[in-house]
Amino acid sequence: MLQLKQIDKYFADRRIFAAIDWHIRPTDRIGLCGENGAGKSTLLKLLAGLVDSDGGTLQIAKGTTFGYLPQDGLAYCGRSLFVETKSALAELQQVEAELRRLETTIADSADAEELERYAELQQLFEQRGGYQMESEVGRVLHGLGFSAADFDKPCETFSGGWQMRIALAKLLLQKPNLLLLDEPTNHLDLPARDWLEDYLLNYPYAMVLVSHDRFFLDKVVSKIVEIWNGNLSSYPGNYSRYIQTRDERITALKAAKQQQDEEIARIAAFISRFRYQANKASQVQSRVKQLEKIVPIVLPPQRKKIAFTFPAPPKGGQIAVGLQQASQHYGDLQVLQHVDVQIEKGERVALVGPNGAGKSTLMRLLAGVEAPITGERQEGHNLLQAYFAQNQAAELNPSRDVFNEIMADSPVAMVPKLRNILGSFLFSGDDIEKSVKILSGGERNRLALAKLLLRPANLLLLDEPTNHLDLQSKQILLDSLKKYQGTIVFVSHDRYFVDALATRVVEVGGGRVESYIGNYEDFLRAKETLGDSSHSSDRVEQYLKTVVPGELSNDKQARMEGHATRKEQQRREQKQQRELIKVESQIEKVEQQIGTLEQQMADPETYQDQEHWRQVSGDHVSLKEKLDDLYLQWEQLQI
Repeated sequence: MLQLKQIDKYFADRRIFAAIDWHIRPTDRIGLCGENGAGKSTLLKLLAGLVDSDGGTLQIAKGTTFGYLPQDGLAYCGRSLFVETKSALAELQQVEAELRRLETTIADSADAEELERYAELQQLFEQRGGYQMESEVGRVLHGLGFSAADFDKPCETFSGGWQMRIALAKLLLQKPNLLLLDEPTNHLDLPARDWLEDYLLNYPYAMVLVSHDRFFLDKVVSKIVEIWNGNLSSYPGNYSRYIQTRDERITALKAAKQQQDEEIARIAAFISRFRYQANKASQVQSRVKQLEKIVPIVLPPQRKKIAFTFPAPPKGGQIAVGLQQASQHYGDLQVLQHVDVQIEKGERVALVGPNGAGKSTLMRLLAGVEAPITGERQEGHNLLQAYFAQNQAAELNPSRDVFNEIMADSPVAMVPKLRNILGSFLFSGDDIEKSVKILSGGERNRLALAKLLLRPANLLLLDEPTNHLDLQSKQILLDSLKKYQGTIVFVSHDRYFVDALATRVVEVGGGRVESYIGNYEDFLRAKETLGDSSHSSDRVEQYLKTVVPGELSNDKQARMEGHATRKEQQRREQKQQRELIKVESQIEKVEQQIGTLEQQMADPETYQDQEHWRQVSGDHVSLKEKLDDLYLQWEQLQI
């Protein structure tokens, strides 16, 4: 349906695409991947006709229709939500208006030609789903998180994130046969993401999308196209399969490059050795030509594997923090009503629910940033918390640069690790010298999160920590949080992140909270088993306690076993983290000892006493060997 041939694209003197070829077929479901700045959004705009290429041709099959969703920047006003969304079906509405006009005309005088025209339009209207038009608009709006009460509200009353949902709803209703989506999940909560995944799984036409949501990519796409160094590489399967295949490909490329380098060195050595021998002239020329024909193998970039560990949290009580009969109102809006929440030591609790349900309000109550209207907040023994709010970036000092801003609040022990930590949050090279005041919203958010994670705390309260992070940075954060020995309460709309981190899910909605053991997948299964009408926060736990084990279905048994497995995994991770901290402490001590010995070895007086010199140099060798062993242990613990 669409083909790119030898497409070039430049930004100033930088070549974004280097004579790329690409064929998109009518049922392809493609995820675009690549480093930030590789050209993913540019490629989507080029496909949508919003950006021109600087060379090559773009061939489009007749009848191809495009639907493009940018990351942000769209806004609607002047009409109600329902009317604006329904306008996406303008052609169908025109058919409907023509039918109404013909009905009036036919009622006055039954003209044969008009009757025939009416029959044709009626059949067309029915085939295109005209009689279900309004119900389909309502279904899509509900799926994307709008309530029936929103339908008559003017579009201009909705914020930027909801404006993008309106744009997405209109695109889905239009059903273009090439759907181009740039970060479609950016402004969606988990329920809306779940709905969109299912909708796109049943979408009958081609789609190309960019997303930093790994679960979304795994579920929706069947092919990954990687952009690197101006070229495209295609991998069959979803994102997880792509990661595996790409690693295998890079391993094979490394081996091939090593062989090629050895071959080049061998040929070059022959040329150098026999260049001036007349009897070897023909052989030398043959090898020169052979060398010229070799196409060097170029390895894709591998971002440095950066890992950081949190400062060891201070010991606290078995109960970290809790709320008793807590309520919170804002004017007439009753967000939470007499809720009881208890967060225990070592838990990783995910707060879930639709946007506006009260997740951030509950987080602020737990953090003590807001006091409840009724009820009370209870702190555990020796609680030391770190709270990351959605507007945390506002706390940054605009007069500093990135490095000085993170260093200003860093414990001394963490200072040597600051550059690595900044790198994991996408600040590298000259980026660390950028002034805070010129950072984009996403950059400011990432810096604020990096700062917060340096502070020793036994309770982390994180409200949307994954916003504005790419896939690798999310993985780095996830790995670090899984090793963290303290307690975590977090909100995230990234399904993979929640599934991998949560040991308990607290659902917020309707002024109440419900608690579910396990991760988000367990939560969905429990909801399906128990039904959505349950309002007892202990129902799931009570159900699992009272049911006779022999009566458990395979699904329920699997859920319980899955929870037990994750708890065991959490204990192993905590043990591994303790060992890691111990080894890091030993490495620091040995490095200090080596430094002391090297100072002595640099002193000329040390050489005057041969016995002392032998002792110092022997100790130095022993400590170096010990340090090598410790680094080997450290690397094994990082796996």
